[in-house]
Amino acid sequence: MIEQLGLIGCGLMGGSFALALKRAKLVKRVVGYSKSPSTTERARQLGVIDVAAPSALLAMSGADLVLIAVPVGASEQTFKAIRHGINDKMFVMDVGSTKGDVIEAARRGLQDQIGAFVPAHPIAGKEVAGVEHADADLYAGRQVVLTPVKATLRSNVQRASKVWTAIGAKVVTMTPEAHDSAFAAVSHLPHLLAFAFINAMTAHPQGSRFLELAGPGFRDFTRIAASDPTMWRDVLLANREQVLLQAQGFREALAHLEALVRTGNAQELEDAIAAASGTRSLWQPGVAASPD
Repeated sequence: MIEQLGLIGCGLMGGSFALALKRAKLVKRVVGYSKSPSTTERARQLGVIDVAAPSALLAMSGADLVLIAVPVGASEQTFKAIRHGINDKMFVMDVGSTKGDVIEAARRGLQDQIGAFVPAHPIAGKEVAGVEHADADLYAGRQVVLTPVKATLRSNVQRASKVWTAIGAKVVTMTPEAHDSAFAAVSHLPHLLAFAFINAMTAHPQGSRFLELAGPGFRDFTRIAASDPTMWRDVLLANREQVLLQAQGFREALAHLEALVRTGNAQELEDAIAAASGTRSLWQPGVAASPD
């Protein structure tokens, strides 16, 4: 049982975590803080938090667990704000989509308290942001990646794993480097492509007319383009090296398909499509897909 959760960032991700703990009866009290006082108050009105705190430091005062659910670009500032409130009885987690930059921010911000920090990335979310969309089921059945570093206390890794497992998540552990490489490929680059596609469409002279004709395929392909702009700005910049590396691989694959279309090579084009179709048909979340 968690006596008190200190929630820093009362939006979709943090709010969903608090609601999941409450529903599972794993927490007695949630104290929350957001940069916007109206967000914190709204979280209290919705029952996501029990007490609204006026600062990050006061939100985590007396907590067993502190969850930092702010844009990755605000991580270092947040770590600095809470450093002097950390004690041996609490541990700290984040929910950021990038890990290398957040860990470096934690090293600078937490300094000698870095052992309390367990970097975490729940593979969950929605294309809409805000505490109004917080959902106790958001993490159920979803993967959560923990990326502890050498300084992270093993006991805190175990505590983090137990908490996520208790609300229905599946915990896996990776190095920060492996995490950032993998998620550049399967998350960050797809978002970048969706943003670029929508912008290209709207810049087209007949873009509005094209959008009127779009159907389910367009809806499915572009859903993530409606994601939170501030969050994804920070993610793409934080993991830029890996995103750009993965983008180069995509350019090469696209150029190959374009060449097949340009030359009318029907059989090779069909083979390339079949390979992609087979891989996608076999894919399931958390399971490696291979048509072989």
